[in-house]
Amino acid sequence: MARLELEHVDKTFPDGTRAVADVTLSIADGELLVLVGPSGCGKSTLLRLVAGLDTATGGTIRIDGRVVNAVRPQDRNVAMVFQDYALYPHLSARRNLEFPLRMRRLGRREVAARVERVAALLEIGHLLERLPKQLSGGQRQRVAMGRALVREPAAFLLDEPLSNLDPRLRVQVRAEIRELQARTRTTMVYVTHDQVEAMTLGHRVAVLQAGVLQQVAAPRALYAAPANLAVAGFIGSPPMNLFPARFARVDGERIGLELGTRVVVLPEPPASAVTARGWTAGLRPEAIRLAAAGEAADAVCARVEHVEPVGHETLVHLAVDCDGTPLRLVARLAGMPVLATGDAVALRVDGAHVLLFDAEGRLVS
Repeated sequence: MARLELEHVDKTFPDGTRAVADVTLSIADGELLVLVGPSGCGKSTLLRLVAGLDTATGGTIRIDGRVVNAVRPQDRNVAMVFQDYALYPHLSARRNLEFPLRMRRLGRREVAARVERVAALLEIGHLLERLPKQLSGGQRQRVAMGRALVREPAAFLLDEPLSNLDPRLRVQVRAEIRELQARTRTTMVYVTHDQVEAMTLGHRVAVLQAGVLQQVAAPRALYAAPANLAVAGFIGSPPMNLFPARFARVDGERIGLELGTRVVVLPEPPASAVTARGWTAGLRPEAIRLAAAGEAADAVCARVEHVEPVGHETLVHLAVDCDGTPLRLVARLAGMPVLATGDAVALRVDGAHVLLFDAEGRLVS
């Protein structure tokens, strides 16, 4: 196990592309940290810099306090698991597991002991004599994980390891990786573009956009209080509803957010909300519900544009009339309410769940 530290790390490619921009990040010993962001945001490049497969153009990378910028990949004691598994097709699962140990010239007895121990841990002992083509996607992924485990590395670096699996198998293997990390207490850095994976796997999640580290936080904190619009618009499925904020006074004292012809009262609005310009309001889909009988007086009027029932919940795409311009929102409703395109509905929005972002896109409340 190891502590990983990155201080002001930069990576600019020869064509001038700045893939990683001044990233400072500390990953604790035994932590599972997930790097998440859209395609091309620099997360895989950052992983390759830690592994030594790419060279940083600036900053310092430390593994257990040791600066490794000039250390060869094979001498960094980290193991990388790739998206395509990278198994040798002509070697059995056993031989694939043995390969990194044989390259280190370990004794035959030590090699056999490590392989058997890891095979038992991953429950692949009965698969050791099979070739990769005789294994399912999930089994190949376990062998790839095992090949990293047998090295007993200081840290695991996983680059979108589940992207080639079908959705059902992805959920299963994701749970296995989390359980494996909990049992071995190994430091892991896991790269994905799937924010559901990020939220369910990581002790902490680091969000990257255009090579810039936007926020690092526990999944719950990241979801409840995104630091800026970049994080708010990416984390969540479906993502947060974001729209221009327009404020109005209620009863001459309280401040509210205009939604169509209604005003949603904000419990603790920032003092500057009265004169704010260029602010953005954020509202999670689950913060919108259908108004019950007797609530119509304060309800927001909307029209149903599209309905996506998925069993335990329904995603409803809505249009709220704001001075002739439709404000489009997505609501997450429990169960399968009977709604159809074109229906007029009354909505309730809890002002306590409204987030506000200033003109620079930073979270204010």
